[in-house]
Amino acid sequence: MLLQTALPSRLPAEQLAALRAQVAQAQSDRGPALPFGIPEIDTRLAGGGIAGASLHEIAAASAGWADDAAATLFAAGIAARFAAENGMTVLWALSRFDLYAPGLEQAGLGPHKILYAQAKKDAEILALAEDALRDGSLACVIAEVRSADQTATRRLQLAAADGRTPMLLYRRHRTRERNPLSQPSSAMTRWSIGAAPSERLPHTGVGRARWHVDLLRQRGGAPFSLVLEACDDQGRLALPAAVADRTAAPAGATIRAA
Repeated sequence: MLLQTALPSRLPAEQLAALRAQVAQAQSDRGPALPFGIPEIDTRLAGGGIAGASLHEIAAASAGWADDAAATLFAAGIAARFAAENGMTVLWALSRFDLYAPGLEQAGLGPHKILYAQAKKDAEILALAEDALRDGSLACVIAEVRSADQTATRRLQLAAADGRTPMLLYRRHRTRERNPLSQPSSAMTRWSIGAAPSERLPHTGVGRARWHVDLLRQRGGAPFSLVLEACDDQGRLALPAAVADRTAAPAGATIRAA
């Protein structure tokens, strides 16, 4: 009778060490950075912008509809700028199709720029995103999930580096009490986006929307906070006029506009 020899117990640890080494290499190669065009942001970002071959995570500051919309449009604006060249397309993978197309277009991401992929489970969405990243033909990949463990984010980071494609992982709120960015992650940056009071106008009406933009974590740099005006139809953010007129604070400082 043949006896099966058990695999060495250290094999999983060796595989984990190899995966960590791959992720470290992928993270060291950030790819071309996409600047925001706002010195108060770009000078604080390692590399001067959003790394173009890396994983970035975004979450709404709360489970409320206003913060969810702000986070969605923040992701759309970044993707729109990555897809600014003619013929470039963004893949948006999700399990529940609740996107408002006119709103995305107002953030610069028109219907001719988006491919949608819908799946039932987070695992399927993450697999779709990984395959799309490795293909390397897309301007950007966005995936909406409620849960992604550290192994999943490592795989996305590796796939983004392999395909030289930016990955925006939108972590949706599972409950009102739990922060979706509390899970460990291999993301290069982690952003929390919330709605802020809009600009006051001298007449009746609503001014340009504003967002609380908090970079909670980044590799190679410090976190910071800003209040910014929402994306225009080119996906570009802006500093409120009262803030733009001020002298920029030293790099690494935390700013919160009133």
